[in-house]
Amino acid sequence: MSRTGKKPVSIPKGVELRLDGQNVSVKGSKGELTARLSELVNIAHTDDAITLTPTEKSQEASRFWGLSRSLLANLVEGVSEGFTKKLELRGVGYRAQLQGKTLKLALGYSNDINFSIPEGIKVDCPSQTEITITGIEKQKVGQVAAEIRNLRPPEPYKGKGVRYEGEYVLQKEGKKK
Repeated sequence: MSRTGKKPVSIPKGVELRLDGQNVSVKGSKGELTARLSELVNIAHTDDAITLTPTEKSQEASRFWGLSRSLLANLVEGVSEGFTKKLELRGVGYRAQLQGKTLKLALGYSNDINFSIPEGIKVDCPSQTEITITGIEKQKVGQVAAEIRNLRPPEPYKGKGVRYEGEYVLQKEGKKK
C-alpha cells in the first residue's frame, strides 16, 4: 500500500481542476499545467479535494498510485504558489548577472559562461553571489538549478563553486607537511 497515495490532494481557492479521463488540467493564478496520469489509478474529484485509488491490487499499481498523487500535488502547488530554488556562488571573483534572457556567470574559467534561460523559468540575481530560480513546473526548476550548479560544483578542499542554499559540503583536510 502506498502511504503517499492515501493522502487526498487538497485544492486551494482560485485553482480550477478539469478531468478528462486520465488527463488532468490544473489552472491557477500562476498559470496552467496538464498531465496524463497512469491507467492503473482511479481519480475521484470532490469539491475541495482529489482522492486517488489503485484499479487493481498489484505492486505496479501501488507504485503508480503514489507517483500519480505526487505529480498531481505538484501541479496544484505549482499553479497556486510556484517553486523556488536558490543557489549561492562561493569563490573569489565568482559572480552572476542577468542580461535579458541570459545568465552571465564568472566562475573562475578563462571566459564567462552564458547560460540561456529556458521558457517558463524566471531567474533573478538579488546580489552578485545569489541566484534565485522560480517557475510553476517543479521538474523544470530543479533541472535548471542542477544545470547551473553543474557548471562549477563545489570542490571539497576550499568549498568553492556553485551550491544550493544551505547545502553542506564536507571539506577534506589538505596536504600535511
